[in-house]
Amino acid sequence: MTMTKSIAALAFGLLTVGLGSPADAGTSSKRIAFSVNYAGNTFRQQMIKAFQNVADKATSDGIIAGAKVFVTSENSVTEQAAQVRSLVLQGYDAIVITAASGDALNGAVKEACAAGIFVVTFDGLVSEPCAYKIEVDYHSLGLQQGEFFKQRLRDGGNLLQVRGIAGIPAEQQISDGHFDGLKDSKFKIAGTVYGQWTQTVARKEVAAILPTLPEIAGVLTEGGDGFGTAQAFADAGRPVPVIFLGNRFEELKWWKEQRDANGYKTHSAASNPASSTLAFWVAQQLLDGAKVPNHLPDNLVTVGPDELDSALANIKPGEVVSKSYTKDDTINLIKATQ
Repeated sequence: MTMTKSIAALAFGLLTVGLGSPADAGTSSKRIAFSVNYAGNTFRQQMIKAFQNVADKATSDGIIAGAKVFVTSENSVTEQAAQVRSLVLQGYDAIVITAASGDALNGAVKEACAAGIFVVTFDGLVSEPCAYKIEVDYHSLGLQQGEFFKQRLRDGGNLLQVRGIAGIPAEQQISDGHFDGLKDSKFKIAGTVYGQWTQTVARKEVAAILPTLPEIAGVLTEGGDGFGTAQAFADAGRPVPVIFLGNRFEELKWWKEQRDANGYKTHSAASNPASSTLAFWVAQQLLDGAKVPNHLPDNLVTVGPDELDSALANIKPGEVVSKSYTKDDTINLIKATQ
């Protein structure tokens, strides 16, 4: 497996669902809503910003009538279900969702589909069949970390696992990938914490568990937690292990500083925060009558040692390495998947 290349997208079936409109109907009178279950980290904030930027431009260009982002508090499933039902009542024509639960929103999503509203989910997917799904192979994100450590630390050792937010399907898939990637290796998971994909939380949780841990050779992560983890080790006066990073500016800046100072070597990968732009254009295409597969792939974004400097030069503090989709990109992806 080549660690410095984007992971190939999975091939998906061509099942199409939902109510289509004539191909030449146009979408200038249509409105799209974005329901977000959680916005408490830089990844989600960039996701929202990317969506709003492309939606605002599409609105000013007359492609749609408008779009708005709705964020729930504290990753609340019940609040998000109520929110989706409210968006149906408000007359939105399509709803993009990153979900708090894979199953608990299914009732509200099914009601939206029954009302003739297109539902597009990504990042946090729902399992309701009527929803269109943009899927990242999150299991591969964990898998490549396990494989990386087997290559990077051939003598094995103790690992710390820093997980994201419990209960989210993508999080469990990454964690499962960690263990699958470490099969038949000399590594042991010495401890696990939940960093909630956030640097400050990761720093606090890792600091709390460090006194109970033996020497740590490496840290498995899920994104947004690498720099906080490094800070916790430094705060405790312990040697900083090999930390798999998640494409955040602060992480990459720290990696460059460590590389330049002492030759520190690691790798970085994460899902794409600007996948929200793909979800937006998929919703727009559905409203315009396009035949869209029920499942569409979206690649991970990876940064290896050779890409570190260029990746860092193209993002700002608080940002994540990303790729925004255009309307043409989306149309081409739909065609390639059919």
